Amino acid sequence: MERGIERIFRGSPEHWVGNGFHVSNYFPSATDFEKRMSPFFLLDYQKPERYAPTTRRRGVGTHPHRGFETVTLAYEGAIAHRDSAGHGGIIRPGEAQWMTAGAGVLHNEFHEESFAKAGGTLHMIQIWVNLPRRLKLTPPKYQDLARPTVAEKALAGGRGLVRAYAGEYEDLKGPASTFTPVRMLDLRLKPGARVRLPTPSDYNTALLVLQGRVRANASRDVEAGEFLLFKNDGEEVNVESRDDSIALFLSGAPIEEPLVHYGPFVMNSVDEINQAIEDFHAGKFGELED
Repeated sequence: MERGIERIFRGSPEHWVGNGFHVSNYFPSATDFEKRMSPFFLLDYQKPERYAPTTRRRGVGTHPHRGFETVTLAYEGAIAHRDSAGHGGIIRPGEAQWMTAGAGVLHNEFHEESFAKAGGTLHMIQIWVNLPRRLKLTPPKYQDLARPTVAEKALAGGRGLVRAYAGEYEDLKGPASTFTPVRMLDLRLKPGARVRLPTPSDYNTALLVLQGRVRANASRDVEAGEFLLFKNDGEEVNVESRDDSIALFLSGAPIEEPLVHYGPFVMNSVDEINQAIEDFHAGKFGELED
């Protein structure tokens, strides 16, 4: 049975994160909910935007996180990451970074140096994935989902491809190791392409269109920049591309626990938030210079 359409919407007005990311937030702020897309907690989208060449660092300086994971997907441009657990890397088009903050980590993210000096278009997404209570304080880790590791499958007739960062699509298995069931699929579709995406009915599920136009489960044409939230009333999503299109499919098992969010911390209680703040100021998240 196909899922119904709950809502189609655009994100909040764009705002700056640091001096390098001009993003629109789709949840939680744009939709006034914090758990509707659980286990995904936040999605910030930097639409394609050209940045002038510069020798100045452009991005977000060192800051803390606890209790969740950050996933950064690059479509154009390049982003450099470093964290206090000793991890680092560069995210280039078609790649992702999956950072588990867990018990606590400091990190920073800037336009990669050569990209900043040359200037160019940046197009990227950052998603926060919540961790269940029993794993909130898991040790930090880092997964570099570089191009060779990301499984992809061509559609029949050369109509495009599906790339799996996490979870499954037919016989594909995404390389990301996740703490709860998550599916994160990158759809690159030619006009007329059709993709069937089964998913359990209790998984919170959505599609963000980044380029072109698609229809899904009898929706109207959903255009670039629009987010399609599905009802939890069926086990199938069918996507048909109207143009050369790019879309991100998200689906995951909800975490049915209390949730308290304060800035860069996502925990289960106010006391845990206060402890995170105390531990950060006590230097328990490690050290990292910009």
